Amino acid sequence: MPEIPIILQQLPTSKRVLRIAVVTETYPPEINGVAMTIGRLVSALQQRDHQIQLIRPRQNAEDAPSSRGNLEEVLQRGLPIPRYDGLKMGLPAKSALCRLWAMKRPDIVHIATEGPLGWSALAVANKLKLTVTTDFHTNFHSYSKHYGLGLLRRPIVAYLRKFHNKALCTLVPTDGMRRELAAYGYGNLVVVARGVDTELFSPARRSAELRGSWGIDAGDLVVAHVGRLAPEKNLPLVVSAFLEMRQRVPRSKLLLVGDGPERAALQARHPEFLFAGMRTGTDLAAHYASADLFLFPSTTETYGNVTVEAMASGLAVVAYDYAAAEEHIRHGVNGLLAELDDAPQFTRLATDLIGDPARMRELGRNARATAETIGWDAIYDRFEQVMLDIVEESEDHGYELESHQSVG
Repeated sequence: MPEIPIILQQLPTSKRVLRIAVVTETYPPEINGVAMTIGRLVSALQQRDHQIQLIRPRQNAEDAPSSRGNLEEVLQRGLPIPRYDGLKMGLPAKSALCRLWAMKRPDIVHIATEGPLGWSALAVANKLKLTVTTDFHTNFHSYSKHYGLGLLRRPIVAYLRKFHNKALCTLVPTDGMRRELAAYGYGNLVVVARGVDTELFSPARRSAELRGSWGIDAGDLVVAHVGRLAPEKNLPLVVSAFLEMRQRVPRSKLLLVGDGPERAALQARHPEFLFAGMRTGTDLAAHYASADLFLFPSTTETYGNVTVEAMASGLAVVAYDYAAAEEHIRHGVNGLLAELDDAPQFTRLATDLIGDPARMRELGRNARATAETIGWDAIYDRFEQVMLDIVEESEDHGYELESHQSVG
């Protein structure tokens, strides 16, 4: 596949207003990193006066499309995703999208998810010769081994590569992910990072009342994990590392924030753990800030929003050296990094740290300082500029999209 030159230019004084069709199979109020990120970007584009057409599955029977100001929602049919309560997978919608975009062509189609709805949008955009970009948000090829689908890893990799290489560019959140996907044969990768809301996630949210409700006494330490309680999050290592930490500091408790298919079994085996369930907004922020240390040994992240949320909350983070942790943590300065998939090293770092509260607090303070440098405004500017430049480059060069498609 020939490389398309993507030139990121300076934002003009009087910028162009774009008609942007955003296609996603998850969106707020659904709770996950993809929905949160896309929701933020859509709001930011609206505030910058771009015309947004949001195409997503209907989330429930009462869900009604919103058409207000410069946002038009188009709802499509969806089916529940197995083992992902509350989430839908969009069904194919080629005919509907073809009618929609033939009547009023968007300047650019941005596809956030790779499911049947996303594939339909990609096929229609290519048929109509629309400028199209994609996001790489979820490591589905890495998830496969955690759901007994290891034999499908190669077909999944091939499918995702074929999908994304049919777009003019694919946005990825970190340079590490760009390198990984380039090695798999992905072309035209552009890094657009993610930010963190440092007003919401803050050490100021720490709550003595909340800690008291957990049965925490003065001097007790709370070790937190936030995320789906599911196989892909490497929960056995969270548990085994914590049990080692508790041997070192008996007055410590494990707080698990989130829900998922592994919760019932975990709760049955370890009723002494604190299971907070799904939390959002200031309630979630208070749970972060009321802990003392954060464990995140997942190996399937494209980014890992919870890493920077924990850092913004003033927590010392122990994580693997990739994704958001690789981007933002300096080992021994504002957190601790273990080599990817080195469980003994991860456990050793966590166990040593819980025995040194002064160091834990110092890492947490430095983590907060780092988080204050990665706010969302610069991310919004970067995303907007990429959209503007892709449209301009596409128009200037008159690209025939079919000539740049890769069959993987």
